[in-house]
Amino acid sequence: KQAMFHYIEMFYNPKRRHTSNGRISPNEYERLYFQNQKSV
Repeated sequence: KQAMFHYIEMFYNPKRRHTSNGRISPNEYERLYFQNQKSV
């Protein structure tokens, strides 16, 4: 369980910005995605 927690919280950091999606965090990318889906 500790290893899984460490992976999720440290490696897959939902706040870390990624170059593959325009330097925004995964959380922000998801928020924008769903915001755009509502407007379609």
